[in-house]
Amino acid sequence: MTVLTEIPYNKENIAELSKDKNEPKWMSDFRSEAFDLAEKLDMPKPDKTNINRWNFTEFKHRSQGEKIESLAQLPEALEAYFDQDNVPENLIIQRNETLAYATLSDDLKEQGVIFTDIFTAMNEHEELVKKYFMKDAVTIDEHRLTALHAALLNGGVFIYVPKNVQIDEPIQTVFWQEDPEAALFNHVLIVADENSSLTYVENYISDNDEQETISNIIAEVIALDHAKIAFGSVDNFAAGTTSYINRRGVAYEHAVIDWALGQMNDGNTVSENTTHLVGNHSVSHAKTVTAGRGNNIQNFTATTLHIGKDTDGDILQRGVLKENTTAIFNAIGKIEDKATRANAVQESRVLMLSEKARGDANPILLIDEDDVTAGHAASVGQIDDMQLYYLMSRGISRERAERLIIHGFLEPVVDLLPIETVKNQLRRVIEGKID
Repeated sequence: MTVLTEIPYNKENIAELSKDKNEPKWMSDFRSEAFDLAEKLDMPKPDKTNINRWNFTEFKHRSQGEKIESLAQLPEALEAYFDQDNVPENLIIQRNETLAYATLSDDLKEQGVIFTDIFTAMNEHEELVKKYFMKDAVTIDEHRLTALHAALLNGGVFIYVPKNVQIDEPIQTVFWQEDPEAALFNHVLIVADENSSLTYVENYISDNDEQETISNIIAEVIALDHAKIAFGSVDNFAAGTTSYINRRGVAYEHAVIDWALGQMNDGNTVSENTTHLVGNHSVSHAKTVTAGRGNNIQNFTATTLHIGKDTDGDILQRGVLKENTTAIFNAIGKIEDKATRANAVQESRVLMLSEKARGDANPILLIDEDDVTAGHAASVGQIDDMQLYYLMSRGISRERAERLIIHGFLEPVVDLLPIETVKNQLRRVIEGKID
């Protein structure tokens, strides 16, 4: 399959979109600048993966969705993402590009917490959004996909936690690509002010196994001094969606960013997860679990950049691959000059369940400072025949034994995830993938 080399939209389309979303002038100008750049910039070049023939230009850009009046009338496709006995108070559901449902507790409103769709935030909290939107974490001029993201942005949320506000209950979003043709250009911007904390959980879902479309997703996570952010996600796009997913964090003095990512897409995927440890004593824990199936190609790169002093960053990746899946797992620890006493640790392990599955685990340490601690580990293999024999010798069927081994392989990472909601969702999705 070949793809279009020209962007199937023009500046008039971009201006019309901006007007329809009632955006401030700075955002309209930002879109226009991004569109101009997109026509000049090259595609990204993920390590060991050629994406030049992937479909990133053939899609339907605009698609509305119906409102959801009450969670009691949830569509069947979304029911599995909520515990009906413990419905979240702080929730946004986006249906295609429509804000279908939104709620925020009165307590958080009174404390000044902002949780709304990205376009409402641009109008009602313009200066705050403008200060952080594609400034420190991701910029529009990195490559063609970041520029296209800014030019064609059609969904997303904004979260702001004021100073000294501690949020105990998770904030959750569900992004539902319901229209099988609709593209998702989604932007999540989270800012935790000094000495604040929150737990954020997001879900991406679609059911377009045959119809081709794309998702171009960027999340920017900003943790100011002494802030703590736990970011959890379960990505579950169907085989027809080609995905570019870029999640980046910036941690300042004594800030902590914990990532708990479930990468469960059935379509071709490039996923980047990068944390800039800018402040002294800043910390990042990045944990990723993957279950791949079908004929897709997936590229996962987790990077921790140690810039401040006494920083601590660890990366933990585990993947299970079946059928004809090919996956690259890159774990990169980069310690900059003068980032003294940094600690960079990474571990990547891949289990292949078929002869045609291909996995590649690449631990990479790039160190420009002497006074540091660093280490890495990696392994790629198939199910251990001795483990299989041991279980089957005790009356367990081969199928059941394989399932136990797979769950046992992934569970050490799943169990370490700091967000209970993500744990439970991942276990359900993993069971479906390996069934």
